[in-house]
Amino acid sequence: MSLAFVLTDIASELALFAAVGFLLFALDDLVVDLIYFARRLWRSLAVYSRYPRAFAGTLPAPSKPGRIAVLVPAWDESAVIADMLRSTLRRWGDANYRIFVGFYANDPLTEAAIAQVDDPRIEAVLVEEHGPTTKADCLNRLYDALLAAECREGWTAKAVVLHDSEDLVHPLEIALFDAMIEKASLVQLPVIPLPDPDSPWISGHYCDEFAESHGKELVVREAVGASIPLAGVGCAIARCAIARLAADNHGHPFAAQCMTEDYELGLRVGAFGGKTMFVRIPAVPGSRSVVSSRGHFPATLDAAVRQKARWIGGIALAGWELPPWRGGIGERWMRMRDRRGPLAALLLVAGYGAILLW
Repeated sequence: MSLAFVLTDIASELALFAAVGFLLFALDDLVVDLIYFARRLWRSLAVYSRYPRAFAGTLPAPSKPGRIAVLVPAWDESAVIADMLRSTLRRWGDANYRIFVGFYANDPLTEAAIAQVDDPRIEAVLVEEHGPTTKADCLNRLYDALLAAECREGWTAKAVVLHDSEDLVHPLEIALFDAMIEKASLVQLPVIPLPDPDSPWISGHYCDEFAESHGKELVVREAVGASIPLAGVGCAIARCAIARLAADNHGHPFAAQCMTEDYELGLRVGAFGGKTMFVRIPAVPGSRSVVSSRGHFPATLDAAVRQKARWIGGIALAGWELPPWRGGIGERWMRMRDRRGPLAALLLVAGYGAILLW
């Protein structure tokens, strides 16, 4: 048999493998689309025809208003952290909150930038170890600082909110969390990446990805009864829920060695029976803008590859180990969708290999 026939057979098998895989993935995505549009149609006909639409600016006041603790880990963020804090204070105004910002002993520039914003609602928290450690480790230090503040000042947070140093918060965020956290153990808002005009392909890719994920995927995830994974920003965890997570992990609610502690935390809350909620709600009547968290994402190929590698490694590979898979078919289906990244890469390699061999 000649080499040409051998290569032809290999190319045929690779093409068949890739084609079947792409077909199955396409059918999987089609089911998500069908559920999403069926849900929209049902809500339009059966819900909004009987009840008025809800808006964040007109929600009823919470039954028990409380203070919201905001955790912001920071490493080498001297260029943005001061502006982020000033913008947050200005947008949230007189809402009841306390911001805990973590910085490292070997990062004096970030420490100095935080000190530029003099406000009693901001508490700078020193991480004595030299950074960077994992984001989860810094969040655990901030949680310890929250516990100390609660004991020292005699108050208890109603919820813990997570944000990054590059985030642009929404003015109605605190009020919305204060109201919605009474209905769930965990609340995630949509995340909208800010486009970078100098990086239309890489920055634009994040815009497309989050439009798909937080515009449709999480909506379907909630509809089929699956737990909502956190995005690490624009999310709130009820105080009792985060205390339980801490009790289950030697006093540390965040898995310090996990590469995607935010994703894993949402699933852990769902695993012990806590209700997880994705809230996509317009700010005011007549506006299509929803209450969301906006922020900057990597705009260079090197930074994007590092971040994507961490996401794939933490979710699609390490995520097989924890937490244990529980729940119904919707939960297990979404867990499988979360972990299909490596298989998709293998299918792409097979497809390109078939093209080269042909």
